[in-house]
Amino acid sequence: MGKGDKKSKRGKIWKGSYGVSRNKRALKARLKRISSQPAAPAAEKPKAKRATRKKEAAAE
Repeated sequence: MGKGDKKSKRGKIWKGSYGVSRNKRALKARLKRISSQPAAPAAEKPKAKRATRKKEAAAE
């Protein structure tokens, strides 16, 4: 089952045809559902500021 197999999904993709294993209507419907969903707002958290280390005084 690979690119040369006309009945497999991979073979249909390679050949550029549609059929039972790669149904055009189902593909279009899925893409339409995905594109119609509202994009989730990306709530980005501000990056935490790193505390700078103070150099310790040399031992006397």
